[in-house]
Amino acid sequence: MTSMTGYAYKEESFENAVVSVEVKSVNSRFLDLTVNLPSYLNPLESSFRSLVSQKVVRGKVDVFVRVKELESDTEVTADANAAKSYQKAIMQVAQVCGYSADQIPLSLIISQPGVLNVNKTYDVEKYRAMILPVLTAALETLAADRQREGENLKADLLEKLSVLDECAAFFKEWQPKMEENFKENITRKFNELLGDSADENRIMTETAALLVKYTINEEIVRLHSHLKAMREEIMNNPVPGKKLDFICQEANREINTIGSKNQFAEVGAMVVKAKDALENIREQSKNVE
Repeated sequence: MTSMTGYAYKEESFENAVVSVEVKSVNSRFLDLTVNLPSYLNPLESSFRSLVSQKVVRGKVDVFVRVKELESDTEVTADANAAKSYQKAIMQVAQVCGYSADQIPLSLIISQPGVLNVNKTYDVEKYRAMILPVLTAALETLAADRQREGENLKADLLEKLSVLDECAAFFKEWQPKMEENFKENITRKFNELLGDSADENRIMTETAALLVKYTINEEIVRLHSHLKAMREEIMNNPVPGKKLDFICQEANREINTIGSKNQFAEVGAMVVKAKDALENIREQSKNVE
């Protein structure tokens, strides 16, 4: 079982650059992935997204790739004609204003647009070779972090599931008492209404008909089935989050029905306990893949 929350940071120095990768992961219903790259590395985004999606099934994941270049493949060229044109025009302005030619600094000319042209080339495959091992290491660290937190969540889920097992066993134990109490209430009401003329066969027939509607046997059977399915998901499914949430909804329906048919304070208290444990499981299911 894996938590959707995790963090990883890796950094590695190469001959011409320092590459760092930061990965943050939080809860989300689906995989919501964002890969942040320097603009000149945008051609690599698709392959990096594919790599991350192989490691992460669900969660909001933000990947930050940073490259600090120690040596730059930069080419600077000068446009001599543009420089001469700027110089000529600036000198004309200087003469009009009473300035001499030696008062015009070279920096003024070379700062004009188009005089110096900077051409920077990027070898995307070279950057891919540098980033890929750092990104892979960061994803492995993230997976380990999420796995460790997932084990804690698994222990908590199993603890809450044990509470639900106890509640289900309690409901099964009290089922005969609930049915007997219901029969007694029906018999008493018939006797109050009909007195000595009450027909025992009719009472039994009416009680049997009503028991079909008010017994909790079916709910208990289905609840046990849901709890078994829940345990199997927790123990065997590496990404049980969505399935657990669905099973919780089904189990909650059975517990609510048991509560609506209940006539005992003890059973009512156990219904509250079961709903609390189930809600905890449902909340935790939103934290795991």
